[in-house]
Amino acid sequence: MKQVLQNQRSGDLSVVEVPIPTLQRGRVLVRTVASLISVGTERMSLELAQRSLVGKAIERPDLVKQVVQKVQREGLVSTVNAVSARLDSTKALGYSAAGVVVDVSSEVNEFRVGDRVACAGAGFAAHAEVISVPRNLCVRLPESIDFEAGAFGTLGAIALQGVRLIEPSLGEAVVVIGLGLLGQITVQLLKANGCRVFGVDLNPARVKLARDLGADVAVTTGSDVKGAIIEWSRGRGADAVLIAAATSSNEPLELAGEVSRRKGRVVAVGLVGLDVPRQIFYERELTLKISMSYGPGRYDPEYEEHGHDYPFAYVRWTENRNIEAFLDLVAGKQINVEPLISHRFPLEHAERAYELIGSDSTSYLGIILSYDTKKELHRSLELRNIAAAGNSVKLGLIGAGNYVRSTLLPHFKSAGVGFQSITSASGISAQDVGKKFGFAKAVASLEEILLDEEINLVVIGTRHDTHAQLAIRALQDGKNVFVEKPLALNDEELDSVIEAATNSSGRLMVGFNRRFSPLALAGKEVFAGRADPLSILYRVNPGRLPREHWVQDSIEGGGRIIGEVCHFIDLMQFLTESLPESVFAECISSRNHQLVDEDSVFITLRFADGSTGCIAYLAEGDTSLSKERIEIFGEGKSFVLDDFRSAVAYTSGRQRKTKLRRQDKGQTEEVRKVFQMVLDGAPAPISLAELAATTRATFRIRDSLRLRQPVRLDQYGISSQGTEFGE
Repeated sequence: MKQVLQNQRSGDLSVVEVPIPTLQRGRVLVRTVASLISVGTERMSLELAQRSLVGKAIERPDLVKQVVQKVQREGLVSTVNAVSARLDSTKALGYSAAGVVVDVSSEVNEFRVGDRVACAGAGFAAHAEVISVPRNLCVRLPESIDFEAGAFGTLGAIALQGVRLIEPSLGEAVVVIGLGLLGQITVQLLKANGCRVFGVDLNPARVKLARDLGADVAVTTGSDVKGAIIEWSRGRGADAVLIAAATSSNEPLELAGEVSRRKGRVVAVGLVGLDVPRQIFYERELTLKISMSYGPGRYDPEYEEHGHDYPFAYVRWTENRNIEAFLDLVAGKQINVEPLISHRFPLEHAERAYELIGSDSTSYLGIILSYDTKKELHRSLELRNIAAAGNSVKLGLIGAGNYVRSTLLPHFKSAGVGFQSITSASGISAQDVGKKFGFAKAVASLEEILLDEEINLVVIGTRHDTHAQLAIRALQDGKNVFVEKPLALNDEELDSVIEAATNSSGRLMVGFNRRFSPLALAGKEVFAGRADPLSILYRVNPGRLPREHWVQDSIEGGGRIIGEVCHFIDLMQFLTESLPESVFAECISSRNHQLVDEDSVFITLRFADGSTGCIAYLAEGDTSLSKERIEIFGEGKSFVLDDFRSAVAYTSGRQRKTKLRRQDKGQTEEVRKVFQMVLDGAPAPISLAELAATTRATFRIRDSLRLRQPVRLDQYGISSQGTEFGE
C-alpha cells in the first residue's frame, strides 16, 4: 500500500510503498477514503525535520541532554549507532482521516466490517491507504455526511475542545484570532452556540470567508483591531478570546489581553508565543488556558491505545465524543466544511500538496487527500532480488524497534546472516529497516514469514506481550527462534513456550547477552574450579521510566522486573553455573504517584549450589553514574566489573586491571553463537532450563514483593522446568 512518509534526517517527504499494517489488539483496520492535511501542525513538522542537526538540537535541548548522557554511559559508538538508527527512520504524517472498516480485532465490539468511520490520532489516522486505529479513536460517520467531511473530524474536535474551555454562554462576545482551518471551524462552532463573533487574520481572503461562514465582524490585522473590537463589544471588551493562530510571535496573546474585558477568558489553541504580558493580565484578572488538542483522553495511552474509556457520567466530553459531537453538527448543517476545502490531491500526488504548504503562498486552507479504494493492495513488498541472497542462515524479522535497528541487526549483518523477510505492526519500520539492511521482502504478517521455507531463523523484536505467542508459533513450525527478552510475561505463557521448544526441531534462544561479554567471561574464569559458593552484588542504575511508558503497562510490557531484571539474573546464573531456587525482594514505597515502586528494588536470590546474589535495581539515581556494577566474592578472590567497560581481578593480594576500548555487553558474541546454532545445528547457547529459571525468577520476585516474604521458584504449584544446569 502507499503512505506519506517523512525522513527524519533530511526532512524529505515521499509517497512510499509499505506493507499493510497488522491488526493489533483493540484496533480496527480502515481502508482510507479521504484524509485531511493539518496545515499548521504538518508544516511545523516539515520545517523541523528539514533543519540541520544543529537546528534540531536547538529546538529539542531535552533530546541533546539524553544523547550526552548516553555517550557518558554507553560510549560514543553505541550512541552514534542508536542516534543514526533513529534519524534514518521515517515518520508517518497525518492524524485526521475517514474510511471503511475492513477488519476488527476480537476485543472490539462496537464496529463491524463495512462501517463508515472517522479516525483520529498521530501515528494512527495517517495519510495511508490502510490504517490501524485504536477503538477510542474511531467514530461512526453519520449517514448524511461524506468521507471528505468525515476527514475533518479530528480538526473539528480540536476546535470544539477550545470552545469548551472558553465556556461560552448565549449572547457572549468572543474574538477569534487566526482564521485558518481551526479558526474558521471555531467561528461556526461559536455561532452555533449563540455567541457574537469577531474574527481577526492577516489574510483578507480568510477574513471574507469568516464573514461568509457567520462571523458578525472580521477584519485584517493591518487595521485598528483593538479599537474595532472595543467598539464592537460596546466598550466593554470581549468576554472571551480564542487564539487559533500559528506563529511564534507573542502578538496574538498581547492582543488578546488588550481586547478582553475584566475577568475575561483567553484560550490558546494554536501554536503561539506564550510570553504572558503580566501587567495587562493582572490588571484585568484574566484567565488563560492552553487547550490540549482534542479533549480528555489525549496523550493518555490507557485511553488512546488500550481502549479504556472514561465513565460517561464523569467525563462527558472525551476526544472520541468531541469528534462525534462535531460530526453531528456537520450532519445537522450547523457546520459547513465544504468552503474550507481549498485543494484536493490524490494520494499519489501528496508531495505537491506539501510543496504548497511549504511555500509562502497563503492560498491554501483545507487540503484533502483522496484514495483509490478499488485498487488491489499487495501484502508483501519486494525490496531486492531474492535470488541474490546465497547465505545459509536466512533471517525473518518480526518487529523493528530502535534496539533491533541500532544493535541487533548490525551484529547479524556482520555475522553473515542473510536478511530474507521483515514484518512490523505498522509496516513503516519494515520498509525502512528492510531497505537499509537489504532484506529481500517486507511482508504484512507472521504467517508469511512462517510459510517461507528458506527462513531458518526467526528473530522476535516486538513488544513484550507478543513474545511468547510469536515464539510458540515459530517453534511449532520448526523454526529456530531468537527472542529479545523477556521470554514470557507469566507462568502459563512460559510453560507453553518451553513445551513448544521441547517438542520443536528448532532451537530457542533469548537475548540475555551479558553472559557473552568478554569481561563477564573473564570474571567467571577467575573463579574456575571453585568448590565454595559465590556472593554477588549487582548494582543497576537504570534511570526513571515514566509510569505511562508501555514497558510499565502490566499487559503490554510486564514492568521492568520482568523486562530488564531478567538480564541480571541470567548473568548471575551463568557465573554460578547454578539455577536459582528462591527469591526475596523489597521495593521503595513512595507517595509520588509518578514513581513506580518496583523501579527501585532490592532482590536476594539463592542458587542451588549455595551461592547468593543481591540485585540493587535503583531507578532514582543520577544518570551520570555508570549503569551497572558487579562485584563477585568467593574463595578469597574478588572480581569487580564496571559497566562492561573495565574490570579488576583481586587474587593473591594483587590487582589485575582490564579496560576495553569501548563498552561490550556481549551482543556481538551472542549473535555469533546464534549464527553457529543455526548453521551447524549446535545446541542453543543457553539451555531451556536456564531460560525457564531466569524468566520464572522474575515472576517470583513480583510475588515476593506482593507477599512480603521469600518465595521459592517452584512455589504455588508451579514446577521449574529442568533441574540440572546446562540441561
